[in-house]
Amino acid sequence: MTTTTSFQPVLDRIAEEIAGLAERGTPADYIPALADGDPADFGMAVAELDGTVHGVGDWRRPFSTQSVTKVFTLALALAGEGDTLWTHVGREPSGDPFNSLVQLEYENGIPRNPFINAGALVVTDRLHRLTGDASGSLLAFLCAESGNPDLAFDPDVAASEAAHGDRNAALAHFMASYGNITGPVPDLLREYFRQCSLEASCADLALATGFLARHGLRSDGTRLLTRSQAKQVNAVMLTCGTYDAAGDFAYRVGLPGKSGVGGAVVAVVPGRCTLCVWSPGLDSRGNSVAGVAALDRFTTITGLSVF
Repeated sequence: MTTTTSFQPVLDRIAEEIAGLAERGTPADYIPALADGDPADFGMAVAELDGTVHGVGDWRRPFSTQSVTKVFTLALALAGEGDTLWTHVGREPSGDPFNSLVQLEYENGIPRNPFINAGALVVTDRLHRLTGDASGSLLAFLCAESGNPDLAFDPDVAASEAAHGDRNAALAHFMASYGNITGPVPDLLREYFRQCSLEASCADLALATGFLARHGLRSDGTRLLTRSQAKQVNAVMLTCGTYDAAGDFAYRVGLPGKSGVGGAVVAVVPGRCTLCVWSPGLDSRGNSVAGVAALDRFTTITGLSVF
């Protein structure tokens, strides 16, 4: 695809192909507030570096972003404390489910990467320590980068997650026992569940992720991350961003990406554009079936990938 080619025909073609997808997965029923999602729903947006957005389907419909927000808390925490962050969380794929406790004990409470739940809890704790308001900092950043001042958290989703958040509480308390959580665990869990309850659309998230395609530059031209830090975030997204299916995602899609159990996946083409696709039907590893298929088609049709 040349720089003068419009993304819109590509998106229209992908939407037609995805409409015929026979197997679309099932919603995340272990979070009651997400259980009623319709796997037939589908939206996709592409944001170019200058803020131009193309979309198809339900691309302006808000949904629960869930773990996609981990990309932004990671970037904000990394911007705030630099490489010190990496002494508290690793950069390696886990090979285990995203909510696993298995590795924490024999790795002394240091999570494998920032995108599994344990790692995201550490990052949120670090960001809260830096700002005094982790979820508020996240919301302000996303409102600014998306250009949508109406983004908000969904209190019903946050309450639903808190009511079924025993595993996350266990992870947080276990890491606190190793000194890798600095604040009170109840405060951390409140911030974390609130963070995951953010509602946004494909357009919002594609725009908000643009700083990673611009090598660390925000939409207003100011720098959030150094070029090296933006590379780090993209690299960890590629190797760890889709839970224990990251290898398959890299094989099929060939882009840094981050999924969430609300059905969204964001992806980055450095120097060119960012994408967000949403469909709430998930596979057994927690990734959107239609979303991954759509991104696979995008890179195949356009030839845009990091490889």
